[in-house]
Amino acid sequence: MKVLDTNRLTLRWLTLKDALFILELLNEPSWLKYIGDKGVKTLADAQNYIQQGPVAMYGKLGFGLYLVELRCNQDAIGICGFLKRDSLDDVDIGFAFLPKFWGKGYAFESASAVIGYGRTVLGFSQILAITSPENHPSGRLLEKLGFRFQRLINSHNSGETLKLYVAIS
Repeated sequence: MKVLDTNRLTLRWLTLKDALFILELLNEPSWLKYIGDKGVKTLADAQNYIQQGPVAMYGKLGFGLYLVELRCNQDAIGICGFLKRDSLDDVDIGFAFLPKFWGKGYAFESASAVIGYGRTVLGFSQILAITSPENHPSGRLLEKLGFRFQRLINSHNSGETLKLYVAIS
């Protein structure tokens, strides 16, 4: 299901047909360094990740992480959307792109559209974001999007220290 379009991008729900892309994205060195190893090593693992993560969240909450495609050719370039983690009081925005698409403004374009959608369609008054402390590019993007660093928190899953950002509408 298509969620929204921007000038250059389409954001839509992930489906099992996106498993090959997810397998590639989740095994990128940057994903593994900044987000972590999700144990997705096979096409079946990627399908399970899609089904148990984004698709389950769509069914439960009506939102989740969306596939980001180029409008001109429908090539998958990344993911961007919302997550609702038990460890955070509000939804948080997440995004990740294949490195060959970095530096072209796609993350800003998609995240800006997702934030607008979250505020106007989903009614979110506050949106959070978390990053690893060494993920400076994501921190800069969040600040450009209007987020402000609030504090360091500990991940309930890994015990890792994370930076918490907040955007208030």
